[in-house]
Amino acid sequence: MHRPGTATPERFPARERLGDGAQFVAGRLTEGTSGRTYAVVDPATGKEAYTYELAGTDDVDAAVAAAREAFPGWSAATPGERSDALHRFAAVVADRAEDFARAESLQCGKPLKLTREFDVPGTIDNTAFFAGAARHLQGQAAAEYSGDHTSYVRREPIGVVGSIAPWNYPLQMAAWKILPAVAAGNTIVLKPAELTPFTSLLFAQAATDAGIPDGVINIVTGTGRVAGEHLVGHPGVAMTSFTGSTAVGRRVAEIATATVKRLHLELGGKAPFVVFDDADLEAAVHGAVAGALINTGQDCTAATRAYVQRPLYEAFVEQTAALMESVRLGDPFAPGTDLGPLVSHAQRDRVAAFVDRARGYARVVAGGEAPQGDLANGAYYRPTLIADAPQDSEIVQAEIFGPVLVVLPFDGDDEGIRLANDTPYGLAASAWTRDVYRAGRATRDIKAGCVWVNDHIPIISEMPHGGFKQSGFGKDMSAYSFEEYTQVKHVMFDNTAVARKDWHRTIFGDR
Repeated sequence: MHRPGTATPERFPARERLGDGAQFVAGRLTEGTSGRTYAVVDPATGKEAYTYELAGTDDVDAAVAAAREAFPGWSAATPGERSDALHRFAAVVADRAEDFARAESLQCGKPLKLTREFDVPGTIDNTAFFAGAARHLQGQAAAEYSGDHTSYVRREPIGVVGSIAPWNYPLQMAAWKILPAVAAGNTIVLKPAELTPFTSLLFAQAATDAGIPDGVINIVTGTGRVAGEHLVGHPGVAMTSFTGSTAVGRRVAEIATATVKRLHLELGGKAPFVVFDDADLEAAVHGAVAGALINTGQDCTAATRAYVQRPLYEAFVEQTAALMESVRLGDPFAPGTDLGPLVSHAQRDRVAAFVDRARGYARVVAGGEAPQGDLANGAYYRPTLIADAPQDSEIVQAEIFGPVLVVLPFDGDDEGIRLANDTPYGLAASAWTRDVYRAGRATRDIKAGCVWVNDHIPIISEMPHGGFKQSGFGKDMSAYSFEEYTQVKHVMFDNTAVARKDWHRTIFGDR
């Protein structure tokens, strides 16, 4: 069952390419079989944009079966053949860049300038990177580690990968999961968030149009409790990759353990932003606002806890509040918009509840409310700065996932680093200083998978992304990610018949 929704061709030019389906199995779009429909709502207007039938367990079974059928042929393809296919894939995505950008802006509420300049170019670059990486999957050179025997290591694909992607970066997260898996010779079933299915489906279509065989990439769009849990527990799936909250990650791990699947988990974050007293204050203020408000704060690496050494604290608070007040909220498709809505009204209300509870123990310096007037129907929330919250308070410790930055003072360097590490998370962090020794110590002692110095947020395809502690394990992007989707096999050759007879005699004697 499908209803067309209210999205105009200008906002959603790829609408006709999706037809009525939100499942992509064995190279074609289909409708779900759960009997339940889901309405994707434009978060900027509150109006329904697209309604589709959710995937049920039968759809997951069909997708896994298609992936299993495609695996022997795709895994047997040479690295050069897989590389050529991925290069063609990158070219198709590049040719359709504007369709991807508009679809991502529509479903997520991201400003179009962000999807045009960050999400889509980053995805094209990532596709090109893994096209090259496909030709560089290496084991270990042959050598004699035991007398008269030659050993080497093979890296082989694992099989069918079952992946679950979040709603905050639907296109990029689909790419981060699909590309290393298929470059290494695996096939995949991806479940995007039901709120944001468009770009994952368009990405799979682009792969098929580029000549990647049917069944290599499959998409099932359903709820986590039905489609997601069935995919994670499916006996035909050899590996599970999940990006999302730490709480859901625990549930994914629990289900995957029953069949001893390999796990790749990229979970929550609460990134510290540590400003030492020798930092360039203006640069730090601009970095904090950009780092906190990227994607309306719906980013697991976003700057959420600014620790500012006391000599700079009051000036930092004042200047950050002023810069936040200048940020322009508006229609994601309007050229002058800096910040769009959150992904949904439910997420907006969740963020507002965090801020409202914090008023009892902290100071709301800027923002702290939803705008009225022309933006009232959307899921908008003003950029918010909170100061003087206790370190153990909810607003400091919990992942809010909205345009909220908390600022706290610290005195000595030891205290700043201790506070930075004082949450269960360890995904990303940044240190702001002009002192190379302070920078070196901070990058060593802050426990996070990425530590920026005098910047916050940039990522590149060649370098890994992934967390420490309760932010999960495993890496996205880079050669490290590529290796995550392989299994290592030891191969040993006996070089002489004499050696084999001697080994037999050692165990069984002269017989």
